[in-house]
Amino acid sequence: MSEPGLYLAIVNPAAGGGRGRKMLVSALERLRAGGITVEVTETKAAGDATRIAREAYRRGQRRFIAVGGDGTSYEVVNGLFPEASADERPTIGFLPLGTGNSFLRDFSDRGVEHAIESLIAGRTQACDVLRLRHRGGVIHYINLLSVGFAADVATLRARRFSSYGQLGYVISIFLGLARLHRRPFPVRVDGETEFDRRRCLFLTFNNSKFTGGTMMIAPNAEVNSGLIEYVRWGAIGRLGLIRNLPKLYDGTHIEHPMAERKAVKRVEFDLDAPVDLMVDGEVLTLQCEELDVLPAALDVVA
Repeated sequence: MSEPGLYLAIVNPAAGGGRGRKMLVSALERLRAGGITVEVTETKAAGDATRIAREAYRRGQRRFIAVGGDGTSYEVVNGLFPEASADERPTIGFLPLGTGNSFLRDFSDRGVEHAIESLIAGRTQACDVLRLRHRGGVIHYINLLSVGFAADVATLRARRFSSYGQLGYVISIFLGLARLHRRPFPVRVDGETEFDRRRCLFLTFNNSKFTGGTMMIAPNAEVNSGLIEYVRWGAIGRLGLIRNLPKLYDGTHIEHPMAERKAVKRVEFDLDAPVDLMVDGEVLTLQCEELDVLPAALDVVA
């Protein structure tokens, strides 16, 4: 059993192109000076944060700090679930030293400073966890899952421009525009009788508002609503998308005539093959089957 009140900081030393390591020493000093007991472990390869979090939870550890970007948080969450129980729900804090850090923007745009203050003050709130069942298993996430244009952009960025930081997102957006691909992703939500097979630009299934650092893809999302914020943008043309791109950053894109949003509890997929997804900053290729919500399954420090 781990020491009560101890935080395990799981550190991705490569986050933010390696810049995070320089900021980490100062952040840890401030946390310890503020009375926070922190044990630190570093990841060495993809998947390490998931393994470390899972093994620590099994030993009785209940408080974690994800040190890195969205991908680090995603791995930690997938180490905690499905292990975590409602009776002993884990707490996760963040030191956002990576590139995206989208999830924390729902709480503040002050980044590391806000995160340190929240950890020292012990500010927590309940957070839903979204659960995706796919042909090969199950994954969990706390930010968003996207298919279509948003996933195409994330895939380009991950495979070709991962070292460019925020500029990599911008480059990927314009390359995505050049090869614009609108296609159907058949889904059925909350008791609808038919699958929606219309072509679309993208679908996103959100727990929080932001993606790509500053893009407000789901302005109505709430992290503890018990619902999935589903945003669909129809098969808009290239010129229309270019004209409306700025609206993706302030959330007004959902007012477009080709946009739709719903708050739902369950989503079913009828995909005939795996597709590229963007899940909490990670690019995956999965054949999705069902998405639902674990309400208030996690406490977040924010």
